[in-house]
Amino acid sequence: MPIGYIDIRAFAHATEDLDKVLAAIRIVLPPEKTDKLFFRKVNLTGHHGNPITLIEARIKEKEIVQAVFEKLASSLSTLDKEQLNTEIFQHIEKGNLYIRIDKQSAYLNQTKLSTEDSIHFQIHFKRSTPEEVIEVSRRFGLLP
Repeated sequence: MPIGYIDIRAFAHATEDLDKVLAAIRIVLPPEKTDKLFFRKVNLTGHHGNPITLIEARIKEKEIVQAVFEKLASSLSTLDKEQLNTEIFQHIEKGNLYIRIDKQSAYLNQTKLSTEDSIHFQIHFKRSTPEEVIEVSRRFGLLP
């Protein structure tokens, strides 16, 4: 597997139910692997003093990394894959592929790309050139 690790991050704002945000994250992940993941929660304070909880996990185990990547690839719609393909160089930096999944849609069991209020995926590739990241993403079906 050419991916070294996957970082997952999401913010639960004061107006959101922390358990529902965690549920949304787990829905995007392969169900048979989520019980093996540990999510760290960090309490933060927003610009106006509002409480925010940062939820994050790093996945390093090869089997889980591959399962998460494959689930992302199989869950995105053809339209989202085409959009990602068009904007791919905006999503790659220093051997990392950055993908944001809509948190509300994820809770409703739909995987959609998003730019706001999202679940952030940083997929770190062992090979660092953009062309290699694109080639692996195509091979796994993340890109058309």
